Amino acid sequence: MGRLGQGLIWVVFGAIVLGPVALAATSPLLQWRQPIYIGAGFAGIAALSLMVVQPIVVRAGLPGMTAFQGRRTHRWVGAALIACVLVHVVGLWITSPPDVIDVLLFRSPTPFGVWGAVALWATLGAALVGMARRALGLRRFRTFHMTLVTVAVGASVAHTLQIEGAMEPISKIILSVVAMAGVVAALLFRRPWRMQA
Repeated sequence: MGRLGQGLIWVVFGAIVLGPVALAATSPLLQWRQPIYIGAGFAGIAALSLMVVQPIVVRAGLPGMTAFQGRRTHRWVGAALIACVLVHVVGLWITSPPDVIDVLLFRSPTPFGVWGAVALWATLGAALVGMARRALGLRRFRTFHMTLVTVAVGASVAHTLQIEGAMEPISKIILSVVAMAGVVAALLFRRPWRMQA
């Protein structure tokens, strides 16, 4: 693959990951929101974007990236993902503590709140499993990690698609589809069920 092809891949990848954030910044709905609420919302968008990045970098699927660089980037992106999730939750809690408490305890009357809670706990669980990789062993690690990641991404996509907010609809759908496709590709590549068997 030539430099032009590599550059095109990076441009498309950047557009998919950063495009929804840029388009959300132009939403007229932001005019009536508090700065903390806006920051929390954008942290959530960034978290979903980073979920798109994770399965790609762990396979060194970007031009010019080695396997070692991919694994190291995967860890750093994972840390950034957890930070975005925490900023998202804490920011929303500051603006409306009762609503966030209801979500965390699965008492929210809104379906997107329930999906958000599932996504939160699954994401944190996947991170904890990643930290315990050596103690679990490769087979258990891949099984637990991929299961939690699949739940986290699926719940995050359901959470995102049900919210009518600042995100532009088309870019939101594209980002969600690519996130799910990344998880499916990672499952087919890693095949944790075969290692377990």
